[in-house]
Amino acid sequence: MKFNRKINPNNKTEHNFITKKRLKEDEIDFNKLRSYRLDRVKKELEKNNLEACILFDPVNIRYALDTVNMSVHNMHNLTRYCFVPIKGPVILYEYFNCEKLSEHLNLIDEIRPAISWDYFGNGSQVDAKLKEWINEISDLSNSYFKSKKIAIDVLNGPAVLALDKIGIKVVDAKSILEKARVIKSLEELKCMKAALEVAEIGVSKMRNQLKAGMTEDELWSILHKTNIENGGEWIECRILSSGVRTNPWMQESSNKVIQKGEIVSFDTDMVGPYGYCADISRTFVEGHKFNDQQKNLYKMALDQINHNSRLIKPGTTFKEFTEKSWILPKEYYGNRYSVMLHGIGLCDEWPAIRYPTDGGERNGAFEKNMTITIESYIGKVGGKEGVKLEQQYLVGQNNLELMSHHPLEDI
Repeated sequence: MKFNRKINPNNKTEHNFITKKRLKEDEIDFNKLRSYRLDRVKKELEKNNLEACILFDPVNIRYALDTVNMSVHNMHNLTRYCFVPIKGPVILYEYFNCEKLSEHLNLIDEIRPAISWDYFGNGSQVDAKLKEWINEISDLSNSYFKSKKIAIDVLNGPAVLALDKIGIKVVDAKSILEKARVIKSLEELKCMKAALEVAEIGVSKMRNQLKAGMTEDELWSILHKTNIENGGEWIECRILSSGVRTNPWMQESSNKVIQKGEIVSFDTDMVGPYGYCADISRTFVEGHKFNDQQKNLYKMALDQINHNSRLIKPGTTFKEFTEKSWILPKEYYGNRYSVMLHGIGLCDEWPAIRYPTDGGERNGAFEKNMTITIESYIGKVGGKEGVKLEQQYLVGQNNLELMSHHPLEDI
């Protein structure tokens, strides 16, 4: 699948993605999608000499089993999880009275009611419910992971201590799932393409509707509405700012009124259709006429993304990329973004490649069918405004293939 479609920034009609044909569900083989992902999880467990994992993170559950229920709620409540052994039944422990939601998923062998010891739902009964959960895990261990070692991605302190008391060692499942998720299948790329198409509809609407007098929140809401009405799910952050709020970066959308000629920068962080993330950043100017200072910032951001994208092909090591990456001028370095690039899939994923002074992942190399985003934020320390750009790519056979096609500005 090729994504390196060329865009002519002078073609104004290409800013309008509203009439673009949506990817239909019948173009995605969901059986292949689900089997591939679950198999990746089991193979990573096997590589790490583990017999099973328990997953609480809704994104990890989605990856392993493609089952969804109140994802954001379950990011901060331990009320839904799954058990995935290398050999044995895959069991979904579902939220109260929601067993029917996943009955259609044939990779799930059994659905049981979740045993939750979360304080919100149990109050003074927490200890009793935790004991009940421990007994359940003990039973699973006796049958399916006799090594008494299991990978778990999210767990609170009392549960870890209670498992330790019965001789079950908990290891972190985060690295297992991150490594499993890193290489995308053809069906995953189709899902990601669908998410990007929805994001680009929203970004196009934002650009077209941007005008002085509206608030940052009003502009940001356009992306949310577009995502939801096109089958998307949620947005991870709310990073949109205008004018002086664009420097330093990471300020969240507010009720500030956008003024004439101000820069508006944002990062979509959008979990769209099928749960895949469309993570691109764009910078507009109200009135679409950049002044000289704004043009300079924008050109620097373009230079950084273009330089760094040319460094990557299958086999390029993370260390080599870091050493050869674009050099951010000293007067901008204090305001640098947290990463130069990161993996992308159901959300931001491994690896995170940081600036040379900031550590980050140095072990490993880019592989074919990894998907990544390349980031740039340019804002002088003490400066007035800043520019944020980000593009999403597939690591192709010989180089990067662009996946995000909303046009950059013609300056």
